[in-house]
Amino acid sequence: MNGNGAPPRVGDVTTASTSTAASTSTAAAASAATRTKLERGRGALGPALELVHTGRAPTRAVLTAELGVTRATAGAVAAELEALGLIRVDSRPGGAGGTQGRPSHRLSVEENGPVALAAQVHPDGFRAALVGLGGRIVATAPGKITVSADPAQVLGAVVDAGARLLAESGRRCVGAGLAVPSAVAEPEGTALNPLHLAWPPGSPVRAIFERCVKAAGIDGPALTGNDVNLAALAEHRHGAGRSAQHLLCVATGHRGVGGALVLDGRLHSGSSGLALEVGHLTVNPEGRACHCGGRGCLDVEADPLAFLTAAGRTPGPEVSLLQQARDLLRDEPGEPGVRAATEELIDRLGLGLAGLVNILNPDRIILGGLHRELLHADPERLRAVVADRSLWGRSGGVPILPCTLDHNSLVGAAELAWQPVLDDPLGALA
Repeated sequence: MNGNGAPPRVGDVTTASTSTAASTSTAAAASAATRTKLERGRGALGPALELVHTGRAPTRAVLTAELGVTRATAGAVAAELEALGLIRVDSRPGGAGGTQGRPSHRLSVEENGPVALAAQVHPDGFRAALVGLGGRIVATAPGKITVSADPAQVLGAVVDAGARLLAESGRRCVGAGLAVPSAVAEPEGTALNPLHLAWPPGSPVRAIFERCVKAAGIDGPALTGNDVNLAALAEHRHGAGRSAQHLLCVATGHRGVGGALVLDGRLHSGSSGLALEVGHLTVNPEGRACHCGGRGCLDVEADPLAFLTAAGRTPGPEVSLLQQARDLLRDEPGEPGVRAATEELIDRLGLGLAGLVNILNPDRIILGGLHRELLHADPERLRAVVADRSLWGRSGGVPILPCTLDHNSLVGAAELAWQPVLDDPLGALA
């Protein structure tokens, strides 16, 4: 019946059907558009989190520009990351918005959010830490232990220390990362040449670390990498290597010398994880015998033991070799033996860096460990050696800077655990 009580005419039925169909079509289109926006927004969660994590998106306006999305999409993405407990969105005035008009919302990592367990093993023991987004070390615990031939001993101890930190913090853990002073072969995760540890070559450190992490009841992936590789990754994301496209990192820790290369924002590890074993560049053919079987390698010519020996000092057991070398360089820089040792190591290091510059053509070099202290001691001498011995150095020079992060290998180890979250925040935290 129509509104007047008469039977509906054919035209009335057609009109009603058309109207209903149009309404259905509009609703379907709106639903599809909503789904598309949602999918686009969720697809941007990982890139957005990485931008905030690395400090490249301090405001929502910058996030919008970097992602190439609308303000509404950027706002929805930021809100979802905040709901996941990963970032904080501050809408109060005063933030630098980067545009005219109302200041943009400020973005920062959530200080009370989840953490990654980071672990580092070195010849004098280990260190465990909890590291949040942004490379922030929330808590840390050192451990002095004799590293035996059984990797499970020290890995169990460092994971136990990390588990205690987690229990005390009450934080959620996204996973664990381990830094070791050895090349780590991929994809097996074996320590190929732990020259300064008692471990047998080819020790399955990743598998052992993963078992220790699971036994401690810690959730998330357990991953392993070379300590200098991880230091370079941390410095590239949070420290002296930011914005570099071709970043060379060379460092000496407790023993030996390591190197790493970050190309276009990605760690270059070679075909099987063994790239940039710079410690075995020969810088003094008549020099000290090296653990690798060679002679005069950077590994034994420019590490803390080499410095102490060249300065005429006998290392003691009280503190690490690195700390003894640092203390000597800081406390007695003008003493003739210390000054001579400083110049000798700078010349050896500069020779090695020059060779790497000729091969790799980096746009920035960063130095860590004792090498950072040598750079501070006589920056002009080191830069002159590199320039005199390298083609690219003569043509304009390569910036040589000190690493800026404390415990950068630990921060880099945490980056391994954070990476699945950066790739897919929803999937990783579900």
